[in-house]
Amino acid sequence: MSPPGGTPATRRQMLPPAYLLLALVAMAGLHLALPWRQIVTFPWRLAGLAPLVLGLILNGAADRLLKQHDTTVKPFEKPGALVWTGVYGLTRNPMYLGFVLILLGVALLMGSVSPFLLVPLFVVLIDVVFIRVEERMMEAAFGKDWLAYQAKVRRWI
Repeated sequence: MSPPGGTPATRRQMLPPAYLLLALVAMAGLHLALPWRQIVTFPWRLAGLAPLVLGLILNGAADRLLKQHDTTVKPFEKPGALVWTGVYGLTRNPMYLGFVLILLGVALLMGSVSPFLLVPLFVVLIDVVFIRVEERMMEAAFGKDWLAYQAKVRRWI
């Protein structure tokens, strides 16, 4: 299935890590330009390391599983396998969940209100731009197996 608006060869789309990078840059910009109010103070801001590291671990584990099952990690490419094991048994989107954890961790490390505002916006954007399309592709590729997996494992957590 081609992505909306063209084939992968004719349509260039930013990949999810680029969205994460843009969100991180925007968070830093907001924190510096409009820090509003420090809601998390030092040393409590260091608690942000936990979700940040967990997000990185989740992404690494998901990437390794996809490679082990010889399927693509890139959105809009035809999947080669339906992975149910490991982190994919906990969430259908461990990489996106990992990105959200990274953003939450960074927001905590910054401590001001403004970076936190981007986290729900990122979730909605990723859901609309990637997850909904990917899930339609997975259903088309794996049919009843996908529907069974979808019924068993939540989209996020």
